[in-house]
Amino acid sequence: MLPIIFVVPFVQLLVLSYTATFEIKNVRFISVDQDRSALSTQLISKFNGSSFFQYHGNSSTYEDAVQLIKQDKADQVLIIPPSFEKDLNKENLTQIQVVTNAINGNAASLMSAYASAIIADFNKEIIIKEQPVVFSGLPIEIKTSYWYNRELDYITYMVPGILVLLVTIIAMFLSGMNLVKEKELGTIEQINVTPIRKYQFIAGKLIPFWVIANMDLGIGLLLAYFVFGIPVMGSVALLYLVASVYMVVVLSFGLFISTLTNTMQQSMFISWFFLIIFILMSGLFTPVESMPHWAQVIDYFNPVAYFIKINRMIMLKGSEFQDFQTDFWILLVYAVVMFVFSTMQYRKRA
Repeated sequence: MLPIIFVVPFVQLLVLSYTATFEIKNVRFISVDQDRSALSTQLISKFNGSSFFQYHGNSSTYEDAVQLIKQDKADQVLIIPPSFEKDLNKENLTQIQVVTNAINGNAASLMSAYASAIIADFNKEIIIKEQPVVFSGLPIEIKTSYWYNRELDYITYMVPGILVLLVTIIAMFLSGMNLVKEKELGTIEQINVTPIRKYQFIAGKLIPFWVIANMDLGIGLLLAYFVFGIPVMGSVALLYLVASVYMVVVLSFGLFISTLTNTMQQSMFISWFFLIIFILMSGLFTPVESMPHWAQVIDYFNPVAYFIKINRMIMLKGSEFQDFQTDFWILLVYAVVMFVFSTMQYRKRA
């Protein structure tokens, strides 16, 4: 259990924080420049100079470029017609085509948005160059300020959620295997003949892992600060208050599963079944608001979703108790209910 407790969660935090991202970088970009003029070269250079694109050269024909997309060697193709510069100089109007690999719909939308932004910027430069007097100054100046994540860094968004993920996995798996291990070893009968009460037995199984999970959370917060530069903007004590209640929910859930199963393998499979649902519907990767209404209703019973929301609010926004008190009281009720269920489900037989 020691590697599971102390090694696995921090490997998850360090690896997933960098890899579990919906940011689009290093888009493999190919051009089909049929004009080969100064303006077409300038447009291609704007793509090449962007940090989002990796320019993989010019393709001689459109068919060759499409073949590269089919072979998964390119993500996006810019097709520039033969009369690109001529049409711009004479008619102030031309057309270009951008072809995007849209197997991943979200990624395709972002890639298309990036390409459109670069083309719009190129178009603006041409207009200013042709009509410098008209566009000598902008009547409205726009300055953007981003709150809570100034650099729009996806890691800043992911780390608080992954912290919740790692303590959830540790708590549920360890508590789920704990009681059933007594059954496999045959020591459960010895415990059953003792005068200890059921709630005392369940609490004794829960408390050690509650302490361990809180220790893991503390080490995770230190890693978030020293490795990723993400401090806790709110109260650490408030964060631990919410975490302590949340741990009771998850540990009780794991113990409840343990009372239903007879082997550690059964316990791990059932725990993993619920964890997958909880994690994918928690808002860790995609907003809960983007889910269908029926899924949002089901998510009211997802404890992971509550803690991820609260953890992000405390760590990134510096939110106070009144900002999320409804979610906290729901978690508290959830904790009491799951502890009672775990206690009732355990049959103490001599």
